[in-house]
Amino acid sequence: MRAAGPGIVAIVGRPNVGKSALFNRMVGGRPALVEDVAGTTRDRIYGEATWRGRAFTLVDTGGLEPDVPGTYTPLVRAQVEYAVREADVILFVVDAKDGATAADRDVADLLRRTNKPVLLLANKAESEERQAASVAFYELGLGEPITVSANHGLGVADVLDMIVDTLPPAAAAPAAGGLRLAIVGRPNVGKSALVNAVLGEERVIVSDVAGTTRDVIDTPFVFESHELVLVDTAGLRRRGSIEAGVEKHAALRARRALERSDVALCVLDMAEGFTAQDAHIVGYALDALRGVIVVGNKWDLVRDGAWTREDFERRLRWKLKFAPWLSIRFISSLERTGIASLLEEAVRIGEERKRRVDTGALNQAVRRAVAEKPPPAPAKGGRLKLLYVTQAEIDPPTFVFFLNDPARAHFGYRRYMENVIRRHFGFEGTALRLIFRGRGEEQEGQGPK
Repeated sequence: MRAAGPGIVAIVGRPNVGKSALFNRMVGGRPALVEDVAGTTRDRIYGEATWRGRAFTLVDTGGLEPDVPGTYTPLVRAQVEYAVREADVILFVVDAKDGATAADRDVADLLRRTNKPVLLLANKAESEERQAASVAFYELGLGEPITVSANHGLGVADVLDMIVDTLPPAAAAPAAGGLRLAIVGRPNVGKSALVNAVLGEERVIVSDVAGTTRDVIDTPFVFESHELVLVDTAGLRRRGSIEAGVEKHAALRARRALERSDVALCVLDMAEGFTAQDAHIVGYALDALRGVIVVGNKWDLVRDGAWTREDFERRLRWKLKFAPWLSIRFISSLERTGIASLLEEAVRIGEERKRRVDTGALNQAVRRAVAEKPPPAPAKGGRLKLLYVTQAEIDPPTFVFFLNDPARAHFGYRRYMENVIRRHFGFEGTALRLIFRGRGEEQEGQGPK
C-alpha cells in the first residue's frame, strides 16, 4: 500500500496565522475547518490545487508552538516535520498584524535547515500600513516577505505563480480517483489508527483522547493494483449530543464524507461492544446508500475471552437485523491484523455497486416472486399489479418498479422486493435504491433505502 499524488506544497506556521484560510483559497473550496480558535487544525490536511495547468498537492498542517506538557504540541510538531520532509515547496505563513514572534523565529530556524524552497507569506496584510510593516519579517532570514490576505484573496495569485515556477517538473503519478472509503465511527474507536495501519505510516495524530481528529482527510493509495481513496473523519455522535462549534462542524463534514464515498467503514470498539450510537452511525451510511462494512476494531482486546469470532459476529448480526446484508470484519489496528481482508472486502463491494442485472432475468425473478407471494388485497379497489422492473443506474444499484398504483406498495412489500433482488442477484454489502412509479409516470418517487 502506497500513497499517491503530484508535487507537494506544505503550509506551515504557528497557530492562527491563517494557514487553513490560505489552503481553502488555493484549493477553491472549504475542505479544512476554519475557526477563530487557535489550533483548530492539528492533522495534515491534503487537497488538490491547479494553477496554469499544473496540478499539485497542498498540505495544511497544525500550528507549531513551544511544547507544553499534557497537550498535543509534540504530536503536531511531528506531523509538521513529516509534511516538511515530503514537501517540494514550503509556504511559511506569518501574521502581518502581530509582527515576527519568538514562535515565528523557531519555525524559521526549522525551515532554514531543510534546504528546501521556502516562500515567506505575511498574511492578513489588507492595509497599506501592514504591508509596509511586513518588511520586518526580513529578520527571519528567509528572503523577501510576500504580503497576502487569504481572506480577501490579495496576492494569492502571485503566490500560486511562484509555486508553479518553483515546483520540480511534474512526474507521472497515479490518478487521485478510485474507490472512496469513508471511515466513520464514534470518537476514540480507532479510526485514525486504522488510517495509519492501512497506509503503514503515522498519517494522522493518534491519541487516547477522544475527538483528536476533527477534519476530513483524503488520502489516495494503491492496494493490490486497485486505486483507493481513504477518507478519515471526525468521530460522529447522535445529533442531540453534538456540541456547538468545531465538533458540530466536524460531524457535518463526516456526514458529507459519507455522501461522497462509495463504501463506509463503520468502526466500532470491540471492547465496548455495539452501542446505540454505533447503530445510528450505520444508519447514516444506509441513508447515504453506501456500501457498508461494520469494522470491529481492537479485536486484540477480546479475542482471548470466552466468546469466539463466530459468537461476536452472530451477536452483531442480531443487532444489525435491520440490514442483514451488511458486511462484517474484525481487525486490530494496533497489531495491523485483518487490514488486507478488510480492503479486499471493500474492493469487492465497490465492484458489486457497479454491477448490472440483465433486464429479462430481473423481470423473470420478480414476477415469479410476485406469483409466490402476491401483494395484499386492499379493502377497496383492485390488487396491486407489477408491470415492469428495470435497473436504471449503478453506484448505487437502482431499480425502478412500474406499478398500476405505487401508493399501494407498502413498506413491507417493498422490502420483500429488495430481498428478492438480493436473493437472486447478490449485491451483498451495498445498499440498494428501489423506486416505485405508476404507469407512464415520469417523476421519480423515492423508494426505501
